Amino acid sequence: MTTHPRSFAVDMDAALPQLLALLERAVNIDSGSYHAAGVNAFIDLVAAELRGLGFVIERRPLPGRGDQMTARRHFGGRRKLLILGHADTVWPAGTAAEWPFARSGDRITGPGVGDMKGGVITALFALRASIGSDLSGLGECAFLLVPDEELGSVQSRAWIEEEARGADACLTLEPCRPGGGVVTARGAVGAVFVRAKGLSAHCATAPEKGASAIRALAGLIPELEALSHHERGISASVGIFQGGAARQVVPPDAKLHLDLRAPDAVAAQALLDGVGRIVNRPLADRRVSLTLEGGISRPAFPRGTGTVALFRLAETICAELGAPIFEVTSRGGSDGSFAAALGVPTLDGLGPISHDTCGRRETVEVSTIALRGALLGSLIAVIASGHPLPRE
Repeated sequence: MTTHPRSFAVDMDAALPQLLALLERAVNIDSGSYHAAGVNAFIDLVAAELRGLGFVIERRPLPGRGDQMTARRHFGGRRKLLILGHADTVWPAGTAAEWPFARSGDRITGPGVGDMKGGVITALFALRASIGSDLSGLGECAFLLVPDEELGSVQSRAWIEEEARGADACLTLEPCRPGGGVVTARGAVGAVFVRAKGLSAHCATAPEKGASAIRALAGLIPELEALSHHERGISASVGIFQGGAARQVVPPDAKLHLDLRAPDAVAAQALLDGVGRIVNRPLADRRVSLTLEGGISRPAFPRGTGTVALFRLAETICAELGAPIFEVTSRGGSDGSFAAALGVPTLDGLGPISHDTCGRRETVEVSTIALRGALLGSLIAVIASGHPLPRE
């Protein structure tokens, strides 16, 4: 191994006050997925830091969202490293004013502090430390900030996959799990939207002229959710149901949003096929029509041999740091899934240890920031050194 994890830890610890100050600025920027100006304000902050590290910044506007940011630096070698982060959070505009960045003992809190502003800001300092060592084995480091990750990266998927195809390794900045868990596998995630179109009519004067979209669609929910097999990691869950025009009107429109989870690509396709059979079956009231949109939004993240090799490297580094680490298989989605599904060795959950992500109790353990940053910096240096990382 051509790096010294403890030296990285010393560097990260020394930079911690500066890191926390930058993280406070980042967390106090509202950057919910639907708040494009806020997403771009956070990207502005990160881009400025990356320029200072010698990266060239490319930004591509995404309609209705923030920009897709790609930062590149060439080092003269042959390998390509992809670092994946996202700029958006689940929190709407105004959240930072009522719940700003705060510290209490070893915990910091605020909207997006763990998912994933803590990971992105830590990565900036880990890059600074690793660039100070020897990265001449890297041909290119590409750092992506995705503006719509919390929405499934629907508009960003092709861009991420384009960058991932040429990568030798992918490091993803989702938060580390409590106790030191990093992600080496994920299931597939699907987002399906079913819309019903019926006929409106007044409930009192001509109810027989109406065709209820709500009745037709609501009747499908038990069947759709019965596709779940939780023991096998398969679930179909209706998270949103909307419809109707007024209390006294037969509802002409209705829609539902269906979340799908499956452990692998085969199970995901079978689940999607099951949804199609239910939705496309003739309805009792032929005046109502259904349309189905969406599908598997994030592919399964397989535990490939290259990913296992990356994890073994991380284990060795953590042993030297005295930091805990273990493997996690997650049912949640991540942009790392796009790289892993293409056979790129991918390690996810490389941010600081976080608790209760996407909830109002979200916190990051301050004492883990330097150690997880040292792990990330060490991984970057080892990848640059040419350590074997087989692709699938």
